[in-house]
Amino acid sequence: MAGARVRALDDVSVTVEEGEFVGIAGPSGSGKSTLLHILGCLDRPTSGSYVLAGHDVATLPDRPLSRVRASTVGFIFQSFNLLPRLSVVENIALPLAYQGIGSRERKRRATQLAERLGLGDRLSHRPTQLSGGQAQRVAIARALAPSPRAVFADEPTGNLDSKTAAEILALLLELHEGGLTIVLVSHDEHVVQATERVLHMIDGRLAAIGDGSGRPGA
Repeated sequence: MAGARVRALDDVSVTVEEGEFVGIAGPSGSGKSTLLHILGCLDRPTSGSYVLAGHDVATLPDRPLSRVRASTVGFIFQSFNLLPRLSVVENIALPLAYQGIGSRERKRRATQLAERLGLGDRLSHRPTQLSGGQAQRVAIARALAPSPRAVFADEPTGNLDSKTAAEILALLLELHEGGLTIVLVSHDEHVVQATERVLHMIDGRLAAIGDGSGRPGA
């Protein structure tokens, strides 16, 4: 029906502690990506509140919200969202430009991140010259570039073969073990089971919370 309202999320209350690795699971259309996009400050809730780093994101004007997002959040997209005309280093360095960091320092940090993630021999390559796994590593490096407090990943292994997906999952686990807060959405049960806590979504509601085994908690 034209003009009908769709409630993507309904009475969802979630707390993610610093240093956690949280998975969001559920069938297609369950609201898991919408929840992640709100947590990652890509969307705003139409009602209720969302407090991130002491700021109620739902009420922040656009400019302060952009500053909070740039300094606090890293986002990893399933489709990578790399700019095709930019090199690996330039793609990774892009968020640093929004923080007012000079070009030399941006390049230094981006190069350091690329090398850390196994891309040292791909620094000048364009996205079309990369494999899917390499492109996702660039996307992860770009998310890490501003030194965020939390990284939100939307189906980070969804477009990858099983071997490459396992490598990306291992990388995320390594980053988490280093203290990074990670929240990810995945339809892959193996990926979700690797997290510490699982939020199960159904029809826009939080149906259950499970541990890393994927089993709902009591």
